Amino acid sequence: MFDEFIAQIDEKWHAAFVQLMLTVDENIPSGFEKTLTGNMIAYSVPLEAYPKGYHVTPNTPLPFLSIAPQKRHLALYHMGMYADSTLLAWFKQEYEKTVPTKLNMGKSCIRWTSTKHIPYNLIAQLCQKMTINQWIELYEKTHLKG
Repeated sequence: MFDEFIAQIDEKWHAAFVQLMLTVDENIPSGFEKTLTGNMIAYSVPLEAYPKGYHVTPNTPLPFLSIAPQKRHLALYHMGMYADSTLLAWFKQEYEKTVPTKLNMGKSCIRWTSTKHIPYNLIAQLCQKMTINQWIELYEKTHLKG
């Protein structure tokens, strides 16, 4: 399933996507489930670990991190940074210290239009910053108010 998806990724993004995926695989804390969701690889909290699931789409695993090869960029989506301003501030500060190019980021999406300066070591550190239980607790605190 993953091999077929990876094989069809545009040559421009292919090697960087694989390296990014392996970086996440090797550094994300245990408990997150890796799946193929549409045009991205997703790392989510499985329903067995969090039966409430994602409030936006009930009966689906709680999303945490995804990587996607887009037409014009390679993207990493990290919901933890969206929900935790301290984690976001840390990442922005470390990115600025590590990468010579400006950070291209939305609320949870980091975009690279070139594969030249992807900070794999920083992404590894980011992956290690939040366990499955910390993500569930933060999610419930920030998204399930009342």
